Amino acid sequence: MFRRDYLLRMVEEMTSMIGKVFELKQKKKHIEALWELDEWLKRQFRLNSQLLNSLSTEDIIDFFRQGSGIEVDQVQQVARILEEEGEIYQDQGHTDEGLIRYMKALHLYLYCMLNGANPDILQAPVRIQQLYVKVKGYELPDKTERLSALYHEEIGQYAEAENSWYRLVDRDLEEQYKEEARLFYQRLLKLEDGKLKQGGLPRQEVEEGLHHLQRK
Repeated sequence: MFRRDYLLRMVEEMTSMIGKVFELKQKKKHIEALWELDEWLKRQFRLNSQLLNSLSTEDIIDFFRQGSGIEVDQVQQVARILEEEGEIYQDQGHTDEGLIRYMKALHLYLYCMLNGANPDILQAPVRIQQLYVKVKGYELPDKTERLSALYHEEIGQYAEAENSWYRLVDRDLEEQYKEEARLFYQRLLKLEDGKLKQGGLPRQEVEEGLHHLQRK
């Protein structure tokens, strides 16, 4: 109960802060908007934007390690901050700066959804779909692409998961993802035909995909 109340309170505070940031963006007060985000990070996590953006996604996740686990609900709040920063930089015409933050936010959201985060507190599944649109046309980092494959499999979008595995295998010089892709197909072959079809990957296509992978 205490943890739930804590999370709800934090989300309420974040929602209020994001509202202020939105108003500042509408007024083209981008520096002030970034300052609001930075101050929130300092208050909540003793982080600042400069440090946050200097860290890799792995280091950000490790920052929220508690004992043997990760505070994933806090990580997804950091993802929300990065996403909002990305919006501000895009509004300013700084496409690269915005894209870097979008990519980091996407990676963190995916990690959180695959590791037990509450999907409702920030509507992360919706935010993930929006970020896919924002980074469309750009190549995801390998580790993010892998999370994307696992995430799409988990939510039953098997054709999208297959696309991610294909992209990874095609650029994987050391073949480190080929075995994971093979295991993906093996898992799908254990599912019912109806579920495979619903996920956009009928059994025949699963078998063909596995055969093509083994020939590569």
